[in-house]
Amino acid sequence: MAANVESSPFFQSQRAKGCIVVKDPPKFDLESYISNYDGQTRLDRLYHIGASSTYLAVDAYRMAIKEAKKGKDTKLYLALVEDFANIAPQDPLALTDMSWVERKNREVKEEQDKLEHELKSYKNNLIKESIRMGNEDLGHFYYAIGDLSNAHKAYYRMREHCTSNKHLTDMSLRLVYVSIAQKAWMGAQSHLAKIDAAGKGDDKTKLEPIVSAVLGLTHMGAGNLREAANSFIGTSPNYLSLEATAGIVWQREVVSGNDIAVYGGLCALATMERSELQQFVLANSDFRNFLELEPHIRRAITLFCNSKYSACLEVLEGYRTDYLLDVYLSRVLATIYSRIRTKSIVQYFIPFSCVTLDEMATKFQLTGEYGSIEEELEDMINSRILDARIDLVDRLLISPPTNPRYSVHADALHMAEDYDHTLRLRLTRLNLLSAGLEVRAEKGQGKESSGGLQEGLSASLRGFGSRMGF
Repeated sequence: MAANVESSPFFQSQRAKGCIVVKDPPKFDLESYISNYDGQTRLDRLYHIGASSTYLAVDAYRMAIKEAKKGKDTKLYLALVEDFANIAPQDPLALTDMSWVERKNREVKEEQDKLEHELKSYKNNLIKESIRMGNEDLGHFYYAIGDLSNAHKAYYRMREHCTSNKHLTDMSLRLVYVSIAQKAWMGAQSHLAKIDAAGKGDDKTKLEPIVSAVLGLTHMGAGNLREAANSFIGTSPNYLSLEATAGIVWQREVVSGNDIAVYGGLCALATMERSELQQFVLANSDFRNFLELEPHIRRAITLFCNSKYSACLEVLEGYRTDYLLDVYLSRVLATIYSRIRTKSIVQYFIPFSCVTLDEMATKFQLTGEYGSIEEELEDMINSRILDARIDLVDRLLISPPTNPRYSVHADALHMAEDYDHTLRLRLTRLNLLSAGLEVRAEKGQGKESSGGLQEGLSASLRGFGSRMGF
């Protein structure tokens, strides 16, 4: 069955488009994994797994089609069935249920007419709260049928009719929610900034974990990995037990605690030095609550901090398939893994004057991006990431030669010049004071004024010394 799925017209088309196609089975169980999510993200994740994994495609599409029929988005249902028909045409779920589609379309049209009519009557009566709620109901409706653009517009129209900070916050959170579904990362960030600026007191404390976690997701989606790492690492563990806010259970409908551990750990590994990883990740008592959910991420970071780079990369490679099936992480995984591998090679080479290429190839197994370790090292050298040269005759990676005597002499000369410059300035100041050229503080002025005068005199002397060539 798996061989038939892999050679199906759907996955042949996916390969032709350059989309991610994963053949290996992941470490997670699909039902257990997807049980962590609700709402639209559950469908999005099932759709991504089905369209990416030849091993899980049939199960994922079956679950996605059943999930879609619980909602109102007939376009999504038809797209799922069409894809599934190109994977497993004999499966009963690969046949379009036209009676359900027609019935659901009629219900959707009736509900839309009703909501639009109610909103129109609210506007005629000029009742602000009713208009706000009417736009909110319309936004919920558009989101449910997959019309994200109109959902965003409907939620945004609530702004002028909001009468409290809570209304504004709920509206902004809904806009963030829709922007994430649209993968509009910059729009989500702008709404998050407004939420963070408007929050006060207990409300701000309650919203901080949501803002931090979701901001990390938007930064990661936009490719800003360092900012993403800082946001994920700074997320309070209270996020794991938050109640629904703006009608959204964020840890189930957007990003779970496990996701924060994986996203934050990988982004930190890709962008932080060993000392930073030790201080801000492993020694972070708040982030430890998330790392406990994904112990292999903590193990990989610990191995990197202990200079066991090949073991760290081996752990990460073991989970590559799982991460390629993550709807958000798959888009930046190649960049993250490449940065971690590059950092590992650079850090590994620092203590050595030379290393054989065979040893480098053994320590850092190729992952398919390069044909040989020589090509990878050459690319790093040309990019000025690795300061070394390659000896192809003796098959060595050689650190550029240094002259310790020159460095010591240069440092000594620099120290002598600094000492001579400081001494001349002090002698000049003593000569000025002996000649009576001293700025005295007037009677009644405090120590601060005197200190300011002395600082001004010192600055003048420094300028005088530099002009005189001291």
